[in-house]
Amino acid sequence: MATLKDVSKETGLSIGTISRVLNSRGYISEETKAKVFQAMKKLNYQPNELARALSKSSSSVIGVIAPSIRHPYFANLVESIEGTAGRAGYQVLLLLSNGKKEKEATLLEQCKKNRVMGIILCSGLFSTSRLKDMDIPVVTIERMREHATASVECDNKQGGKIAAEHLIAKGCKNLLHVAGVQGSTMPADKRSQGFLQVCEKMHVIHHEISFSETMYENMEYHDFFNNLLKTFPQTDGIFCSSDVAAAQFIQVCHSMGIRIPEDIKVIGFDDIPLSRMTSPTLTTIHQPLKEMAEMAFTLLLGAKEGRMGPTSLTLNVTLIQREST
Repeated sequence: MATLKDVSKETGLSIGTISRVLNSRGYISEETKAKVFQAMKKLNYQPNELARALSKSSSSVIGVIAPSIRHPYFANLVESIEGTAGRAGYQVLLLLSNGKKEKEATLLEQCKKNRVMGIILCSGLFSTSRLKDMDIPVVTIERMREHATASVECDNKQGGKIAAEHLIAKGCKNLLHVAGVQGSTMPADKRSQGFLQVCEKMHVIHHEISFSETMYENMEYHDFFNNLLKTFPQTDGIFCSSDVAAAQFIQVCHSMGIRIPEDIKVIGFDDIPLSRMTSPTLTTIHQPLKEMAEMAFTLLLGAKEGRMGPTSLTLNVTLIQREST
């Protein structure tokens, strides 16, 4: 791999001069710039973005903190953020919290060391109290803004309403809503508000059950759903707060001889690719991840450049009807 010293040798210029070209610092003739870039191309030299940042207050790198990329929702979200940032000439430093509080300080220290331009925080369980000491903008996605600069979320309450209205319109009279994580507070909790509001208005029997943080982290709901179906045997419609949970509910029903959608109708939330791979395919609430990633990056860049923007953005959701209803 070519180094800065190799470029210096190829061009006959000092490392200091080449460094000034790469960092656009001071006057450099067009001839000298052309000479440096031509040598870089010939040697296939790739500037170390983080090393270049040492001479700047920040780099063209953004930190993205997510709980995990094992979960397809976060994998798709991170991919959308990386694509958006890449098109604008920025790189992504991906940091995973894995739901461990003890990692939070370490992750933020990595952001400081790498002089990130800003942070996009996707982890709902990550404490934002430490962000008060970060002298960079922070934008959250689908979590409470608290000490962050701005937040982006989808219209979770409307999503819950749409789910309840759809199940009721399909003839369901005994509904279950598998809600969010026990003991946590996130924008996704508003899905329950919308769902319960419609059920109460339409006088439909309904129950709301939350799952544990361990189930959420491990993405393992099979035993939970087995017990749920035995506790509420009259259930004919269920709204799961994620497509991952809904997909496992379909598996459990299949193992118990319960037909979908004939016996129970199922609707998820997110519209990740998994929802098109289940059998039957999953009806779900589409969350506009690509647009949310774009808005988060736009707010981050605007805050860094001193442009005032909204502190909170909410994007619309839509129903995607498939075979499970």
